[in-house]
Amino acid sequence: MTYVTYKKNELRHLKVSDMNMSVPTLQNSNKTETIANLIMKSIDTALKTNVAKIGDLLPKKSDLAYYLGVSLGTIQNVLKILEDKEYIYSKQKIGSIIKDKNDNASELRKRTSKKDMAEERIKNYILTNKMEVGSQMPATRQLAREINMTVNTVMSAISKLITDGIVKYDEKKNLIVINNQFIINENADEETLVSKVMNDLKQHICSNYSIGDRLPANEELAKEFNVSMKTMHNAIQALVKEKMLLTRRGSYGTTVISNSQNPAVEPRREMSIFAPAQETAFYHYEKIQNKIKNIIINNYDIGSKLPSINELSEVLDVNKNTIRKALNNLAKQGILRFARGRYGGTYVISMPESNEQAYRWLAINR
Repeated sequence: MTYVTYKKNELRHLKVSDMNMSVPTLQNSNKTETIANLIMKSIDTALKTNVAKIGDLLPKKSDLAYYLGVSLGTIQNVLKILEDKEYIYSKQKIGSIIKDKNDNASELRKRTSKKDMAEERIKNYILTNKMEVGSQMPATRQLAREINMTVNTVMSAISKLITDGIVKYDEKKNLIVINNQFIINENADEETLVSKVMNDLKQHICSNYSIGDRLPANEELAKEFNVSMKTMHNAIQALVKEKMLLTRRGSYGTTVISNSQNPAVEPRREMSIFAPAQETAFYHYEKIQNKIKNIIINNYDIGSKLPSINELSEVLDVNKNTIRKALNNLAKQGILRFARGRYGGTYVISMPESNEQAYRWLAINR
């Protein structure tokens, strides 16, 4: 599967006049369906006559609403139908992009919308309650409470279910089940953009990396997968929770610490003969903290005053902020105490245990 990406400034924005649409008569008809059919026909004509091409942006929603004399909400529902019919992609902060319906080799990666979740929950409600064809659905507000979604989201989902031939409104405006033979997507609530990217990243790691390898920077991965930095960061954090990756600050980056997708991959020698990766992966200030502990053990007694932050910084060849952070952590552990004033300074109030971790090899820091 090839994932495509779009930049708004590189796309041509169609005008309403390019669509060659006549204003429809909306009396005694379903406005949403009527306008959706009108725009789909207009897109087909525009593509055939080369007025529009695949990848063009539809006119702005506000322009369409003004021209057709309907609300923005109606246009929003229309665009959702067009997306369901695979006429367009809807991409946040970009717009509605005309799609090639015959191209199944590429896909615009997007998250599952709340409307999609509501659709699956309504279908699940129908099946769970064993509703027969002809059964009346609850009122919209009650249904929204039942499936824990907002009323507006439920109304949008109902419009899609009407289009799919699962429910319909009768003469009294009651929502009636007309089809209960369908398959529900049980993972709809989980199929967010982050989870999709996470699964793609997991497969990418299993195919291209071994345990102990470092991944490229988040920015490089985001470009490779055509997603934002935030989405990639969240996907990586999800894999950290699954104990597949280990993230460390600074130049250490993100390291592969397990390969659950491929049991045949064995930990490399440098990972297995030392301490576990989670234990050896100290941040810089933690390594300095352990060095200070050993300095205290070898050179100071309880009640002794440590050198100043400036002096420790020079001795250990690190910046003052790193020393300060390490000392604060040791104070939280009850090893040091800070005093202010003329006789102030940093004093030892308890001796730390011998910490061999300060001398461990950082097996994955290479």
